[in-house]
Amino acid sequence: MTDAQSLADSLADGVVAADADGRVTLVSSVAAQMLSIEAEECVGKPLEDVLALQDQEGNHWFSTNRPYEGLPTRTAVPEQSWLVPDGTEVLVVARIHRPALHHPVSSVVVSIRSGRGRARLDRERSDLVATVAHELRSPLTGVKGFVQALLNRWDRLSDDQKKLMLTTVSVDSDRLSRLIAELLDVARIDTGRLQLYPRPSDARVLVGRVVDSARATTSRTIELVTADDLDDIRVDPDKFTQVITNLVENGLRHGDGTVTVRLEPVHGTPDFGDGVQVTVDDQGRGIPVELRRRVFTKFWRGGERGGSGLGMYIVHGLVRAHGGTVTIDDAPGGGARVVLGWPCEDRRHD
Repeated sequence: MTDAQSLADSLADGVVAADADGRVTLVSSVAAQMLSIEAEECVGKPLEDVLALQDQEGNHWFSTNRPYEGLPTRTAVPEQSWLVPDGTEVLVVARIHRPALHHPVSSVVVSIRSGRGRARLDRERSDLVATVAHELRSPLTGVKGFVQALLNRWDRLSDDQKKLMLTTVSVDSDRLSRLIAELLDVARIDTGRLQLYPRPSDARVLVGRVVDSARATTSRTIELVTADDLDDIRVDPDKFTQVITNLVENGLRHGDGTVTVRLEPVHGTPDFGDGVQVTVDDQGRGIPVELRRRVFTKFWRGGERGGSGLGMYIVHGLVRAHGGTVTIDDAPGGGARVVLGWPCEDRRHD
């Protein structure tokens, strides 16, 4: 029993075991802490008394699941959410042992796990729903409003007014499409199902297109500085463009002054060998050191100028999926600096 006790105490989850008579034979230290009991004092007591777990309606785990009753082929109690005496949520699963099929129960082993992990996932799902609802509402309202105006007042609107309204509808539709694409990317990154199609690509051409497109939508200055001796990088061009677009738009949205994009070669880096380094600087307030680790988490927002909070999470996921690196630093003149390292060879993680 000493060996069994030591093994149970070494587990991350709490364990409570009972014999054929429903008497407790073992309580791990983690289980004792969760249940607010003394492990040694519980040995020999009825499992029903030791396992003080209730649901929101006051029902008890033991009387609800009756592990010693039921069909003779029954082998387990599936995972369920219960509350320990201090009100904390835990996830409980039990294994029912028999010496042979249709024989009486010989022992019951209950595993108790903290519900914090699932609660965190539930909060993330709630945050995702709230973010989607908030981000979809504004463009959808605009699209519906302008379409309704066009339908109701088509004959009374001038061509310029119609063009303005349709242009706004087009912009809002693009925003909706981008948000949906972001949500799909988040799901693929989370599940490890992100598909990449890397091929040798000229970073100067791809970044140049992003910068030209961004310049057409802002009065702010965007500088592009590129070295002459850049090797091709092996990336998925669409994903690479998505990353650079996100960073440039972040610099415009959350930063101030000039946004500078710099491309330069790197050789023999410990992370991926030879490649191209892309640096995006702005002249805003920057990102405090203590917050930089949170930047790449979902729903992080660094300012008061909107956004889904998913962009930097996606940037990190796409760069790392290529085998590259991404870091945050201070720009020389103040502001934020994001540094990306893109490998020349295919360095995708398996």
